[in-house]
Amino acid sequence: MSLITWTAEQFGTNVGFADEEHKVLFDKLNKLYDLAIGGAARSAIGTQLDDLIAYVVEHFAHEEREMQAKGFHDYPAHKAEHVALIGICADLQKKFHAGEAEVTEEVGQLVKGWLDNHIPKFDKAYSNALNR
Repeated sequence: MSLITWTAEQFGTNVGFADEEHKVLFDKLNKLYDLAIGGAARSAIGTQLDDLIAYVVEHFAHEEREMQAKGFHDYPAHKAEHVALIGICADLQKKFHAGEAEVTEEVGQLVKGWLDNHIPKFDKAYSNALNR
């Protein structure tokens, strides 16, 4: 069962690279969620967690380069949003690999909630600037 589904109406930014990367991000998150709530081996969950977080870091860096290149006015606030989520992810990743945390349904819902807010509020706002 998918945790989150990309639709143009809800998540489309009209920025080609961003929409494509968001679709990949959603797929990776859904795979992690399915493994975690489906009782998969801890090693498989850890591998998918690492893959998802690495992809998120790459995606954020790509967005940030594009925003800076186009002089997007709200870059500092957008960057701060990214830094906050990366901090949460890095903490979870560290604790998971130390055996001190699990990837749970609540973790999935937290990330989903962040995306449900961030893409419509922050990413859609850069559409005009990045399409100039």
